[in-house]
Amino acid sequence: MPTPASAAGTTAVRVNQVGYLPDGPKRATVVTTAAQPLTWQLRDTSGAAVASGTAVPRGADTPSGQSVQVADFSAYRGSGSGYVLAVDGSVSTPFDIRANLYDSLRSDTMAFFYHQRSGIPIEASLVGPAYARPAGHLGVAPNQGDTSVPCQATVCDYTRDVRGGWYDAGDQGKYVVNGGLSTWLMVNSFERAKRAGADAELGDSTLRIPERGNGIPDILDEAHWELDFLMRMQVPEGKPYAGMAFHKVHDAAWTGMPLRPDQDPQPRELHRPSTAATLNLAASAAQCARVFRPYDPAFADRCLSAARRAWTAAQANPALYAPASDSTGGGAYDNTQVSDEFYWAAAELYATTGESGYRDAVTNSPWHTSSTALSAYGFGWADTAALGRLTLATVPNGLPADDLARIRSSVTSAADGYVSRMATQGYAVPVPADGYFWGSNGEVANDAIVLATAAELTGDGRYRTGALETMDYLLGRNALGQSYVTGYGTKSSQNQHHRFWAHQLDASLPHPPAGSLAGGPDSALDDPVAKEKLQGCAPAACYIDDIGSYSTNEVAINWNAPLAWLAAYAAERSSTGVCAVTYKNDNVWSTGFTATVTVKNTGSTTVDGWQLTWAYAGGQRVTSAWNATVTQDGTAVTAHDADWNRGIAPGATVSFGFQGTHTGANPVPTAFSLNGHACT
Repeated sequence: MPTPASAAGTTAVRVNQVGYLPDGPKRATVVTTAAQPLTWQLRDTSGAAVASGTAVPRGADTPSGQSVQVADFSAYRGSGSGYVLAVDGSVSTPFDIRANLYDSLRSDTMAFFYHQRSGIPIEASLVGPAYARPAGHLGVAPNQGDTSVPCQATVCDYTRDVRGGWYDAGDQGKYVVNGGLSTWLMVNSFERAKRAGADAELGDSTLRIPERGNGIPDILDEAHWELDFLMRMQVPEGKPYAGMAFHKVHDAAWTGMPLRPDQDPQPRELHRPSTAATLNLAASAAQCARVFRPYDPAFADRCLSAARRAWTAAQANPALYAPASDSTGGGAYDNTQVSDEFYWAAAELYATTGESGYRDAVTNSPWHTSSTALSAYGFGWADTAALGRLTLATVPNGLPADDLARIRSSVTSAADGYVSRMATQGYAVPVPADGYFWGSNGEVANDAIVLATAAELTGDGRYRTGALETMDYLLGRNALGQSYVTGYGTKSSQNQHHRFWAHQLDASLPHPPAGSLAGGPDSALDDPVAKEKLQGCAPAACYIDDIGSYSTNEVAINWNAPLAWLAAYAAERSSTGVCAVTYKNDNVWSTGFTATVTVKNTGSTTVDGWQLTWAYAGGQRVTSAWNATVTQDGTAVTAHDADWNRGIAPGATVSFGFQGTHTGANPVPTAFSLNGHACT
């Protein structure tokens, strides 16, 4: 469960304040000027030392402006609560080590979206009385509503019903470019979990939402709420720019603070359609058509129709940009580089339909072979080529084998870059030293998605380690010893920038609910509070838990969406096995051995292409293999399918064998990973 916040001071020993997975990485950063390695002790709740070791001096850490050492206690596989790490007279905040560590975070990060819903009452039975509120922006006084919204002057001469959807951030605007990305992340999380055979954890009746129990996975129900809104933002037939999507809808002037959505008296306005918004609609609706089809085929058909219309309209209007000056009452979200949105939308439409026209749009795009589709800064609402690349790498499609191999290699290459960058930093952050800009925590979580996808594609445990260590950063192992997730950790954010969760301004209003992610350090200090209170901060320390600091402490759907994706990934690995492995030494002699490995699919969906990884502790070397291709790098061994045995149906098994050498010790491996999933 979430740890209550306290006013405790920050310790020099920075840990994930929630804890660690028994089979995951466990590292801490120690702020110290000591040049000699420091001794650490891991102590259980009784105070007994259960593990000890020596930290590694890292010296100056540029992003944090600190001198640090790193303590690695990953070898400890015990479980329990109330552990602390003691180093050089300093003791960390208490934390847990347990397999179900992220179960509540998975639920709370997803509940954020129900809290942010527009056009529906937020029910006390689902969120508690402090967060319950009437429906916002339904035209009930004092609201002027989202049920019949006029355009800005000169944009259109009619009104649209654009009720529903999610409020974008701490304000009460709704933006298609953020909504498209956030919806894609939510649906992609389910699509990935389904490939892993872990979709039940995101299935029906797993979330606190009104639709639970309707036979449709709850995560898809939540995405449905936003997809309905996105499709309402599409210009109707017979009107100028038919098929395009209006860029955004929000108040005519900036919404006051604090203010509950149903009490907002301002007129709402639709803003001019844009190519970027239209392609966000095309991409997310095409993905919807693919993933919703087994559960709601009628809605899938509606999504596909909207996606096709949007694609055609964007092709007819390829350079209709949202103006940078349109920032009264809401963010401009201006973007004049939309070739990446075209690539993303084409990839989704091709993955869903297999049609040659969309395939040609994919392969003819400069982004298809670009080395910057997955950049050093990951992806975001204005940089979406990576989303197309991730879909093509993971969703079965008809691209040639060499093209598909290149696409998958680009994902792992990007992940290699993040892993390398993490290795050079005292806090193991995947973003560059100059990457602490507005919404940096969202970028950290986005990078973790690339790492986790690389783990799925390769089975390489380094990528899973990297993805999990980004969670450590967000939950307290950082320059400030600050958990950026409300309600999680001893020192967690409490005053995020929000109109209704505004306890700092009005004691009768609540703090943000557990599971909401603060934007994070912003070295540009893009708001008055940050400018006043954070002058001279090191890049990774440019954060303040103040409701007025919208550039460091706001919430946003496109930051919580990747956190929810990551929480589901971490919880899945900690609580569910999708495979079982039997390793048997068939014959052992003085210098060699033969062995057979049997892999069982214990998940609910067929494994289509597999890679199994393990490590040898006794110096063994594989020399030949049959029924699989087996390679070895140091102690790490990877076996992958032989094409004819690439499919493993639920409950089915595959077996392969190999011969190897040893030097006297030949211990049986104890940990296996199938396509990045821990096996039992």
